[in-house]
Order: sequence, then C-alpha cells, then structure tokens
Amino acid sequence: MEHGTPSTLLDEAVGSIAGCLLLLHDSGCNLAAQRDNNRFFFFDMLKWECPDEAEEAKRRSALVTLFGKIQKVIGALPQERRSSVTIMIDDISLMEVAARGSMNLVIDFLHYCHTLTSELGCSLVALNHEDIYSSTKRPTLVLQLEYLARILIKAEPLTTGLAKDVHGQLTVLNRGTYDGAESKYRVHNFHFKVKENCVEYFIPGSRT
Repeated sequence: MEHGTPSTLLDEAVGSIAGCLLLLHDSGCNLAAQRDNNRFFFFDMLKWECPDEAEEAKRRSALVTLFGKIQKVIGALPQERRSSVTIMIDDISLMEVAARGSMNLVIDFLHYCHTLTSELGCSLVALNHEDIYSSTKRPTLVLQLEYLARILIKAEPLTTGLAKDVHGQLTVLNRGTYDGAESKYRVHNFHFKVKENCVEYFIPGSRT
C-alpha cells in the first residue's frame, strides 16, 4: 500500500513506515476505496492454504506463487512510486498456520519479500505476537525476523500494570546504518493510551 510521510513523534523514531501503520484511521483512509483505486492490494491468508504436509514441493510452490503476485503488483508500478509501497504481513503466525507449520517455508518467504526492499525500494512490515512462542526459547522464526529487521517495535503492558492514563509501552529499536565509524543504532521508549478510534503515544514522564 502506498503511504505518505507524516511528521510525528513516533515517526521520528521509526521513519515514514509509522505513518502507514498508525495514521490511516486518523487521516480518514478508506481501505475499500483505496483497493478500488488500485492503491491497496489485499491477499487473504485465511483463504490461502498450502497442500498437506506430505507435499513439501507443492507447499513451497504455493508460497512462491504468493510472492510472485506481490512482486508483480509492485513491479507494475512506475519507478517513482515503488519507494512509497509498504508490504504488510499481519501476522507471521497466521502464515505459519497456512504453511502447515513449516517455519522454514515462512522464513524463505520473508527472505523473498526482503529482497524487494533493495531491488524495488519498497518497505516490509511484519507483525508477530511474541506470546505465541513464549514456550520456546528464542525460536528460529523470531531470530530471523530480528535479523532481517532494520527497525523493531515492541508493544507490551506496563511492568507496573494498567494505569488510568497509560495502557502500555513501546520500545523502538532503530538500527539505522553503519557508516564505518560508528553505528546509528538508537533506542526510543514511549508510553501509549488506547482511545476509541486511535492510539495516543507520548514520552514517559511527560504527563502527570
């Protein structure tokens, strides 16, 4: 989906991707209208399913086909519009279910999509629920996600529990780039409050 580049507090920490993820509702974005205007393309993972586990080659072929559709959509855009495209995967665990539990196939698919960020200049955003893998110590899939990511955003409850004006905290790890002299690695922390139609975020301690 194509997006703009709003100037917000969180946007300064994570870059223009934040605009796509957090401000669609506030800006009155109608996804149905965006789809009709060929600015939003949706692939329903609930309707997509790999063959059974005895057919590994067919399962891989299904993922390659899905990737091909994504690549075709982006490749058909004019060169100047490709950098404003974001591929969003919501969420990784659902893709793993569709792949009949094959973590390796999901990792391969993520690598395929990641190549598009350098080849076509687009962005890749993947959502994952940490509690799904809470019984597994540092699962391979999570490690691969962290390895591929330039920016990690972790949303979690407050360690002190739910408060009236603060519902949770965001930790943003922006790896940036390495210029040969020093790393651009930065960490930002925010508190957030869930409202009726949006999420408000702010610097810890900025409210009393």
